[in-house]
Amino acid sequence: MYSGVMCMILSMVSITTGATLAKIVFPVIGPELTTLLRLGLAAAVLAVLFRPWRHHPSRKELMCILPYGATLGAMNLLFYFAIARIPLGIALALEFMGPLAVALYGMRRRQDLAWVLFAVTGVALLLPITDLSAHLDPLGGVLALGAGIFWGAYILTGRRLALIGKEDGMRGGVMVAWGMLSAALAVSPVGLIAGNVVQMDTRLWMQVFGVAVLSSAIPYSLEMVALKQLPTKIFGILTSLEPVIGAVSGFLFLSEHLSAMQALAIGLIVVASAGSTYAESRRRYVEAVALP
Repeated sequence: MYSGVMCMILSMVSITTGATLAKIVFPVIGPELTTLLRLGLAAAVLAVLFRPWRHHPSRKELMCILPYGATLGAMNLLFYFAIARIPLGIALALEFMGPLAVALYGMRRRQDLAWVLFAVTGVALLLPITDLSAHLDPLGGVLALGAGIFWGAYILTGRRLALIGKEDGMRGGVMVAWGMLSAALAVSPVGLIAGNVVQMDTRLWMQVFGVAVLSSAIPYSLEMVALKQLPTKIFGILTSLEPVIGAVSGFLFLSEHLSAMQALAIGLIVVASAGSTYAESRRRYVEAVALP
């Protein structure tokens, strides 16, 4: 279990470091081209690892792969637009509202309202909608929330793709490889119009390749190891710490300083995410034990 926890921590450090590196190259090539190159290079790495061309998707699989790729592409594009305007830790916290909404959907117990209250309070403290809110670029906050909406949709389309793949015998790595390719194709019009690949030098290509590996290839591999060793409850709770690690990464590498109110807001959203994960896991356990 210890190694699983370490894999999760390293995975989150890798993701936030990749986002930090992406933010460094934004002034040169912009978030649009960065998104395209990250997804394209990640798709190439996954293609080498899993050789998806050996399994040509059926029409039914394609109808799941395309929405999966579209939501993945939109999520990454909006998130990069967001972190170009607001600190990394805040963007991650606001983006977490997407999967948190998916987790809270269907919860009916009165105590579950506490997690909703924590989450809403955290967002209210971050966005410039009240006198208590710390100053934050409004568009950046909206873009981060938009990325969260597509993250929630990505979870739902990913589940559907996983079920179809299980029925048809398609391996998870192959599914992700096809999905990553479709995501790159989905954002390619925006990326190619906004950026100029021809003017990129070797150093910039190395940086973008680092973004792709740190943000996709390494975390995916580490999370696969963690999922085999950790209960779903622990996995979900650890994932909730990502905004905190993002805030630390932004502070160390980008000199992004958060106010006490912003730190409190991130903490409330983390508590909401971890608490809802624990409550849902507990509910499923009780239901399983109650079955004859």
